[in-house]
Amino acid sequence: MPGPSTELVQQLYRTPPDRFVAARDAAVADARRAGDPSTARQLARLRRPTLAAWLVNLLAIRRPELVADLVELADELRTAQRELRGPRLRELSAQRRAVVGALVAEVRKLAAAEPDAPPAGRLPLAEVEATLNAAFSDAEVAEQVQAGRLLRAASYAGFGEVPRPQLRLVTADDDEPEEERPARRPGAQRARPEPATRTDRAAPGTDRAASRKDRAAERAEQAERAAQRAARAERARQRRALDRELALARADQKRVEAELTEATGQERDGVAVLDGIEAELAELERRRAVAEQDLSRAKLARRAAERAVTVARRRAGEVEGAIEALAAEEGDADGGAGAAD
Repeated sequence: MPGPSTELVQQLYRTPPDRFVAARDAAVADARRAGDPSTARQLARLRRPTLAAWLVNLLAIRRPELVADLVELADELRTAQRELRGPRLRELSAQRRAVVGALVAEVRKLAAAEPDAPPAGRLPLAEVEATLNAAFSDAEVAEQVQAGRLLRAASYAGFGEVPRPQLRLVTADDDEPEEERPARRPGAQRARPEPATRTDRAAPGTDRAASRKDRAAERAEQAERAAQRAARAERARQRRALDRELALARADQKRVEAELTEATGQERDGVAVLDGIEAELAELERRRAVAEQDLSRAKLARRAAERAVTVARRRAGEVEGAIEALAAEEGDADGGAGAAD
């Protein structure tokens, strides 16, 4: 039977790490109930990712087109590093910083949309950024990032991926590497064996021919030594050019490391500010709850007072009516007494 589907594996790696094991075990149980032990075994071998790796996997699964752009730019950057193209390398490095910054911001948005994700202040965004930077230098890390099955965060402390023995200066008029050009061996033009001379047939013409050969061999040796000096000078020139490129590369490395340190400090400060704001929000929520309770009590008191006023007004009206009735009775009584007199 076929193994687990890509959709199922992506669904598992979209699950937050604290619920990954339960989701995986449930999928294993479903596969066993379906009579597919091979799929069950493959699912059981899936390992829970760290929080940083889960965020990178979430980016690869939700926004695969952005990760594909990262991988393409990483290929171009590694090619420029291998060929030591300084201007192109600096241009691609600037693009790398912009792309990584945009991807980290997208990770923050994706995490905010996940209901079970940790709050923004507790997201390991520095590890996410380090992993994305490592993808630019390590093709294997880039492949794992694009697959969306990363298990732990990655980091890269060096600069580039090209080993030192493969460094080579490429110029506009280079047709082939110097190491592929055959070098002449000293004395190559004297390698032909000279025929043995017999002393019993020696002649003046033979001596002159030998002298000419000696002079020709001497000129060949001089030319060979000049060629060797020129080759050494060319290698020295290339070495100086490589040293300049290396100095620029190291300067770029120091600069981006300083930027990383600054960005890390800014992130740490931002986390502290966010934590402070969250604490203030919690205090404001508490005060709001107290104020709502006070308002509710005030509303109840107002309604009770309104009812009391209504009762008092009614009672006052009743008393006023009784007074008026009493006054009328007194008037009637006084009128009757006057008539009697």
